[in-house]
Amino acid sequence: MTDTGETYKGEFYCVKCKEKRETEGNVVESNGRRMAKGTCPVCSTKLNRILGKA
Repeated sequence: MTDTGETYKGEFYCVKCKEKRETEGNVVESNGRRMAKGTCPVCSTKLNRILGKA
């Protein structure tokens, strides 16, 4: 995984809370796909969102 230096602000789905949460995360690239990684503001679980191919 390589950090692209971008940030993504939007909705992530929290598996622990089972709800969509609005937060901000860093964009990383893994296997040719861009992913946003953030933290749930309620339960502090790590969140991932696949953004698509780079």
